[in-house]
Amino acid sequence: MVQQTVADVMTPAPCTIGMSETLQTAARLMAAQDVGALVVQAGHTTIGIVTDRDIVVRGLAEGLGLEAMVGEVASEDIVTVGPGVAAETAVQLMRAAAVRRIPVLDGDTVVGIVSIGDLAVERDPASALADISEAEPND
Repeated sequence: MVQQTVADVMTPAPCTIGMSETLQTAARLMAAQDVGALVVQAGHTTIGIVTDRDIVVRGLAEGLGLEAMVGEVASEDIVTVGPGVAAETAVQLMRAAAVRRIPVLDGDTVVGIVSIGDLAVERDPASALADISEAEPND
């Protein structure tokens, strides 16, 4: 049996945003792309990730306005993986770091993002998490 790699399960070409963009810009990009996370970059260097939860909990709930910068709420201490890494290794890294998404880097270039939903769909398509991940979003 061939072992699945991160490249087999990741979402390719994830949405990215600069750390000096506003929270409103990030929220609008998430809405337009129907995603819950953006890879944060400084130039072409991946430096973090910002989620819809970051915008609400670290931003709005703390009194930051929509014009605050993404860099003020993004997680910068991130775990990354390469596309050739075993999917099981990505699962272990997510568990150890207690994260739901990991940017996938080929050298210094972001080529994808892998989420617990991606892994659930591939590893156990009959699971509740896989069903939720595959469902059409509520509008």
